[in-house]
Amino acid sequence: MESEELLGGLNPNGDQKQEEKKQSPLLSLEKDLEFYAESIKEVAVEIMVEGISATPIFIAHQHEVKLGEVILKREELNTNWTIQASTLEEFVEKGIIKPEKKEHFLKNYKKPEDFMCVFVIVPEGANFIFYPYAKK
Repeated sequence: MESEELLGGLNPNGDQKQEEKKQSPLLSLEKDLEFYAESIKEVAVEIMVEGISATPIFIAHQHEVKLGEVILKREELNTNWTIQASTLEEFVEKGIIKPEKKEHFLKNYKKPEDFMCVFVIVPEGANFIFYPYAKK
């Protein structure tokens, strides 16, 4: 086994090899969320105003996901991430958020007028982030 393999991409000096430096997919996600922010906010407001849910959740992914409805398709917009709109209710119904964890989620849920709640799905797993509509 090579030392690079043991050190997880670090050379013996402890530096990361230049050619192995991979850009985090989250950097492209941040860029796309900034680009999408106005559209996402419009959909969030619509979900709340129409009484569909007080807790909109958006799903960011680069593959196919059977959750929510596609609102921004990366192939059509020449971006890296597709965004789908969903709700807390759908997440509970599909078992992504367990009913006993719903209250905990709501305590951490940020004001939807100021932050988009994004469920980010990457090959390594998935997690929730709250991204501000207007970066200060």
